[in-house]
Amino acid sequence: QVQLVESGGGLVQAGGSLKISCAASTRTARPYTLGWFRQAPGKEREFVAAINWSGSRTEYSDSVKDRFTISRANAKMPMNLEMRSLKLEDTAVYYCAADINHPWMASVAVENYAYWGQGTQVTVSS
Repeated sequence: QVQLVESGGGLVQAGGSLKISCAASTRTARPYTLGWFRQAPGKEREFVAAINWSGSRTEYSDSVKDRFTISRANAKMPMNLEMRSLKLEDTAVYYCAADINHPWMASVAVENYAYWGQGTQVTVSS
């Protein structure tokens, strides 16, 4: 089981930057991929970015590619999502999630993630 706690959300103006983090903890040494998903009001949860266990592989959605950077120094440090050039449409609750079945893939599929954090609100204003 993986416990996930997000932090760093808030209010930012369009064009600005924000970093959100995910602290992961587990009782076992089992590796896992970590991902970010987001959900805006009235919309389905969508994939944002993912990073595999070693940090050697990352994936991004087309909507955030070249603006967001996911990073993970090591298993004991928080995983970060640095968001730049934020747009109004980036407003959502951002969720951290863990995929224990594909630790080397950086999976983009929401159904692969069994463990979820509570989410952190990111609001981009005009």
